Amino acid sequence: MHNMADIFANSTVLVTGATGFIGGLIVEQLIAMNLEYNTGIKLVLPVRNIEKAREKYPEVDEKYKSITLIETSLEDIRPEMPDMPVDYIFHCASTTKSSVMVSNPVEVADGIVIGTKNILELARIKQVKSMVYLSSMEAYGIVGDDCGLVTENMLGDVDIFSARSCYPLGKRMAEHYCYIYYKEYGVPVKIARLAQVFGYGVDKNDSRVFAQFARAVINNKDIVLHTKGLSMGNYCESKDAVRALFTILEKGENGEAYNVVNEENTMRICDMARMVAEKVALGRIKVVFDIPDSNAYGYASDTHLRMSSEKLRKLGWKPTKNLEDMYRDLIYYMNIQD
Repeated sequence: MHNMADIFANSTVLVTGATGFIGGLIVEQLIAMNLEYNTGIKLVLPVRNIEKAREKYPEVDEKYKSITLIETSLEDIRPEMPDMPVDYIFHCASTTKSSVMVSNPVEVADGIVIGTKNILELARIKQVKSMVYLSSMEAYGIVGDDCGLVTENMLGDVDIFSARSCYPLGKRMAEHYCYIYYKEYGVPVKIARLAQVFGYGVDKNDSRVFAQFARAVINNKDIVLHTKGLSMGNYCESKDAVRALFTILEKGENGEAYNVVNEENTMRICDMARMVAEKVALGRIKVVFDIPDSNAYGYASDTHLRMSSEKLRKLGWKPTKNLEDMYRDLIYYMNIQD
């Protein structure tokens, strides 16, 4: 990350979602650059909950003195709120809980679409040097079973008449806003379509499938699947993903999307569950199926998506960790949080 430190030297970086998982890791990386290379990076963090943010970044801690917190929702943020120039933006904030997507679809859609438009407007007014928007593999929707590796231009179907679609459709519209802000105003924004990211930095109370599997190993309990687990999972280790985002910020083409995925980690949920039971838990636990009649858990429909990382790899990025490594990191990290 040393050459990155040169790029960010004496700049101001705005990070949304800084109390969340990936936003938090980006902030940590930028703070580490300040400590290691004395880069003089200033951080601007718009946050909904300033108490939560101060817990994560205590003002009394000398290493966080470069942080300015702004209490605002992204639906309400205005370009003049950071009363300073902004050079770079990582827009990471978004809901990730399926249950919230089902129960509060309007608020989820507004947060994604209006929030992203407001951040793009801020980027335009501040004339930033580069911005990365964190989108999701869910933007692809349902792709065909036999289309092979999916590149950035191969979008599938999303059901408009499903509350859960507020997320993938919101992400698509946010991406479109990125593109039209680039086309009309020249905003230098790039889009990162993230696979499922985990490993170091995941909250021990995370409710997503990978976290449930890791907790099963920790607690010596069988892995319980509420679906047949036929969905294809695309994964990337958290530090690899952060490096990818920095790479896209520096080297990506404006107005373009990049898949962030480790292709070697792509497998069906049921196969991942077996891998965790056999290789990570060394056979101490097994996989059990308990499938309810209705979709009470708000799971997305089965997907056969297998993302291609070729476009990102052409920028010089390479993933370093496979799924077994990711689970070992995740379990270690969950254990030290207690």
